[in-house]
Amino acid sequence: MNWGKVFYMFFTLMSLTTSAAFLYDHSVVALFIAGSVNMISTLLKIGVRNLLSAELLAGSLVADLHLLPAFFALQFYANDPLATGLVIGAVIANLYTIFISMIESAKEKADF
Repeated sequence: MNWGKVFYMFFTLMSLTTSAAFLYDHSVVALFIAGSVNMISTLLKIGVRNLLSAELLAGSLVADLHLLPAFFALQFYANDPLATGLVIGAVIANLYTIFISMIESAKEKADF
């Protein structure tokens, strides 16, 4: 078992689920946790040297650039609809990243 890939996929899935948790409970704390976990996931993707690593990193950066303004919109401007819309964008970006990760895993299995 490749433990590096386990941690990588763990944080990728946590990024998605913590963003979805904000959609259930619109709190600043849930949004902060979602943004923090997503930043960790992005940092883990920086060192990846796979076939689709650029697409993985780009998807994670898109999610970061949705969650950060969402946090500021909710915390400082109390704009819940804007924050919710941005988090939905981050969820879509995280789903894209998971889809690309599944393609990457399938290609790795096919190469053996």
